[in-house]
Amino acid sequence: MRIDDPSLSWPLLTVDRAAIEHNIATVAQLYTGAGIGFAPHVKTHMSPGIYRRQAAAGTWGATVATPGQLREVVWWGKVGIRARVLLANELTDPRDAAWLRDALDSGDVEEVWVYADSAEGVALLERTFATAVYPERLGVLVEVGVLGGRTGVRSIAQVTALARRVTQAGLRLVGVAGYEGPVASGTSAAELEAVAGWCADLRAAAARIAGMADGDVVLSAGGSAHADVVLRELTRPLADPAGAPVPARVILRSGAYVAHDHGHYRRADPWTRLGVAPLRPALTVWAQVLSVPEPGWIICGAGRRDASSDIDLPVPLTVRAVDDAGRLGAPRDLPEGWGRVTALNDQHAYVQADPAVTAAVRPGDVAGLGISHPCTTFQLYRTAYLTDGDEIIEQLPLAFH
Repeated sequence: MRIDDPSLSWPLLTVDRAAIEHNIATVAQLYTGAGIGFAPHVKTHMSPGIYRRQAAAGTWGATVATPGQLREVVWWGKVGIRARVLLANELTDPRDAAWLRDALDSGDVEEVWVYADSAEGVALLERTFATAVYPERLGVLVEVGVLGGRTGVRSIAQVTALARRVTQAGLRLVGVAGYEGPVASGTSAAELEAVAGWCADLRAAAARIAGMADGDVVLSAGGSAHADVVLRELTRPLADPAGAPVPARVILRSGAYVAHDHGHYRRADPWTRLGVAPLRPALTVWAQVLSVPEPGWIICGAGRRDASSDIDLPVPLTVRAVDDAGRLGAPRDLPEGWGRVTALNDQHAYVQADPAVTAAVRPGDVAGLGISHPCTTFQLYRTAYLTDGDEIIEQLPLAFH
């Protein structure tokens, strides 16, 4: 089956198999070589087909962002994809807490870790898991945030107090966690230094509560934009306030790396700074050329409902002719950077190009668009198509709610 099969229609989201397998192998080898745990954030794709490939390359488990995603990933166990799961968020709904207790007791999932940043959240877990058959299958991470940021306690003193509250509640404390993203939106020297400072705070918090943790204290961070700084800083030897060594383990939660992109993550690119092979953009949104109404202006049938625009607008990559049967021809020989998307409507993209380029483009042609920020492109589709060239290797259902 090909991407121009008569049963399909544009716009279409494809995932290049060679690129995604390269990205998965590259990052898995890097983290394995560094001796750390890896729990890729599957909110990026919510695809059992993609996570199956990530798990085969070596993972501690899967990370999710919401209780709904947690339920979905636990359900993947029924189709042969069992995983430990880290809910990188607070669990504050009694319905979700009761469901999780029952899922752990029934063995639907072997282990789940959740965040806590409040006495109320800990009290909910205490009440719910007081009746658990296997309370040890739940792990609690105290989340460390930043002033003006999102969730997470704001000081090491608060970390210590909440960690003590977790253990007093009879819950299993495993360590500390957080997300470095609110500290820096770019990769300037000052921003990378700010991320390093946040990592130092996380290390200090881990050292302070290590004696309360069940086993080696866990330090967990995420993101695909500053993985180099996080990896370097969190794997430094850890010592308690008295200078004694503290056994620790690191679990990272990078997610967007799996598809990379043509914009935000290409610019951030911590992987090249780490000295590994560059990651490859894996996603293409294919959209039909609807109109070439004037020289230098192309209108394509893909918009905000079809491609991410929360960070950057899509990037025109190629244009291909279509024959009378709807089959794609070879890519046009166009100069690099031949066009620029200037705006999106719900389902239209405005592409500005040199008039000499638009003279060679016809309504009915198909344009390939690169994207920036894979998370908000995957979520726009129910199915993506894993491809080798134009051949579809696998249909990838995407379980977004």
